[in-house]
Amino acid sequence: MKRKIELLAPGGDIDSIKAAIVAGADAVYCGLNKFNARNRAKNLDFEALNGILTLAHRNNCKIYLTLNIIILGSEIPALMGLLNKLVNTSIDGVIVQDLGLFYLLSAYFKGLKIHASTQLTTHNEGQIKFLSKLSATQVNLSRELNIDEIKALTLIANEKNMLTEVFVHGSYCISFSGVCYMSSVLAGKSGNRGRCSQPCRDRYSTTPEGKDFPLNLKDNSAYFDLKEISDAGVSSLKIEGRMKKLDYVYTVVDCWKKQIRSYYEQNRLNSENGDLYKVFNRDFSNAYLKGEISKNMFIDNPRDNSIQHLSDINDYSTNNEMLEDQIKLRTEKELITSNIKNKIRQLNIVKAPLMISISGEIDTPLKISVKTPDTSFVVVSKIYLSKSSTYKCLDYALFIEKLRALNNTGYFIKHLELENLQSDVFISFKELTSMKKRILATLNGLKEIAEPIDVPFLKKQHDSKSMPDLSLLISSETDLNFCDNAPSHVFFKIPNCFKNKYSELIGIFLRNEKLIPWFPSVLIGEDYKCALELLRESKSKLIVTNNTGIAYEAYQTGISWIAGPYLNMANSFGLLCLKEKFGCCGSFISNEISRNQIRNIISPEHFKLYYSIYHPILLLSSRQCLFHPVTGCEKSRIDGDCIETCDKSASIRSLEEVPIFINKTNGNYHCLFNTVNFLNTDVVTDFPEMFSSFLIDLRDIKTETKIEMNKPGIIELFENLLKGDPDSKRKLNQVIYPSTKAQYEKGI
Repeated sequence: MKRKIELLAPGGDIDSIKAAIVAGADAVYCGLNKFNARNRAKNLDFEALNGILTLAHRNNCKIYLTLNIIILGSEIPALMGLLNKLVNTSIDGVIVQDLGLFYLLSAYFKGLKIHASTQLTTHNEGQIKFLSKLSATQVNLSRELNIDEIKALTLIANEKNMLTEVFVHGSYCISFSGVCYMSSVLAGKSGNRGRCSQPCRDRYSTTPEGKDFPLNLKDNSAYFDLKEISDAGVSSLKIEGRMKKLDYVYTVVDCWKKQIRSYYEQNRLNSENGDLYKVFNRDFSNAYLKGEISKNMFIDNPRDNSIQHLSDINDYSTNNEMLEDQIKLRTEKELITSNIKNKIRQLNIVKAPLMISISGEIDTPLKISVKTPDTSFVVVSKIYLSKSSTYKCLDYALFIEKLRALNNTGYFIKHLELENLQSDVFISFKELTSMKKRILATLNGLKEIAEPIDVPFLKKQHDSKSMPDLSLLISSETDLNFCDNAPSHVFFKIPNCFKNKYSELIGIFLRNEKLIPWFPSVLIGEDYKCALELLRESKSKLIVTNNTGIAYEAYQTGISWIAGPYLNMANSFGLLCLKEKFGCCGSFISNEISRNQIRNIISPEHFKLYYSIYHPILLLSSRQCLFHPVTGCEKSRIDGDCIETCDKSASIRSLEEVPIFINKTNGNYHCLFNTVNFLNTDVVTDFPEMFSSFLIDLRDIKTETKIEMNKPGIIELFENLLKGDPDSKRKLNQVIYPSTKAQYEKGI
């Protein structure tokens, strides 16, 4: 008998959730109006969530709540208030990105199942182990992985009692999720806060290759790959689309449900996917899943491809024939939407009424009888009623006050009567609270009711009074001489792929004992194994890592490690998580957050904070070849040598002729960089005693920022800045220009 696989659908609003349920989804993921990565969706309020839970569970459908954004320190009290309410609902799981939220959930809200968001870019074995230690029960793997990589990670996850889910339909991102800052930098709308403006879908000036939408990918569809995904052990098939409307959700879920039934019941797959082309799509590709990353993944039009698809499959002899088919498709779409609206109209998320009757007399137990539309039950006190003397007697107003928490469920108190309750009787408020909890537990499916948790108190450290030092980031052997006279740490960036240059790289670290490895965000498959070997053989006593898989292995082997800036640390509990769970000795603070948002961060004891004050601004990195639609490439697809050996650059320009730079160096993925570099000298004086070290990035990455001084001179100027030289700010802005610190001013 084949293992059951979950079909997980998007729900951007109430109607879409209903459509997913009617179409047969096994689970729906949706967000509230705060703390989720689709702020532009309509989302739900908490009142509606309870109704959705009742409706979904009656239809054997689970509900997962998306809390998958970076959390700011100022938001922790509101977040704790929400978690205190969520833990006493029947929610089936919460989807999480922020490590501070992971910490709070695993420490204080053990009743909530934790799912790791795609925003965590999970793509190697160490990351699975990292998430397991944070009590994750399910993980959404990176979209860029092929089926063999998915199978290998699923095996590790299952060994850790975790399930895996993969996206099987919907939008592809050009960037690795969670490390895309393009919308944040260009539009002030952070993807890590659910506000992505999708600049990758924008029109740019026509490229030399003749493309107007050079960053736009086709949609993902693994419709014909169900057997391979099932054989890989994946537990959940995830459909992207919380921004999509109900007709899209219903149609895609319905198609996938039929495909799953056909495979599991008849051992065959449907060979037609025409209905998927009738709702929004940008054409389809399964290239990541197949490991065939090619130029065919791009499409030079981000709009709905439904009409174009008709022209592609039909050889029209006249324009009239084409127009007739287009009108027919539009009419069919309208009919689909109308039929779905009729189907969901009968689904009610209004709270169910509670009829409550209270009875009892002196020297007998208090009885609270509860009747719902589906069932009835009685809760009896464990102590007897007594004659009221100095205490407030039991009356209607008191019961309304003590039982009001029942209105925070999928039910509401419609009728409360005390006809069979003797007057002037008393029972302790503690016992009333106990009875209320038992009622809630019964309404909640016998789930134990949790007491509210206060916001955990973090003690602010005493100022260290020590002057911060200067750290350098390099990636070229020509800059190794900085190790001899470096003011402090010199970090050397490890490439994403270096198996053919492994010995050379190890030699660099063994010859330069002061050099500290800086591990990148993405390390997949054999590249991750090579990085582990380097971690062990480089003899480094300290590393910086932007990859939690490397962080986990450093912790396991007793190597001191610093969390890099692309781990997106933005609150105190994230730092506490790194220190207490993984022995981290320090962390960079995210460059996305502002001056005021930094002020809310409290560092754990004996934990160092770092901040990058000068660097080229990474917008995104991609497993795809960004040259295909821009300058072209003699290869139609990425092969085994491309990442390790390709070394070139190009640019695309906005319609306002503002450039964005494509940088591809040996061993690294394709990256986009901002027009100008980040330079923030204000942070040094704004936080004179908060940071242990400030970083400057000396890698040679081309942008429009001009540097009118050699590297030793630049280093000296930054050293003078840290020493308090009042003229150093002016000089730095004179020799490094133009630059920006917009994120430090605006934040997320």
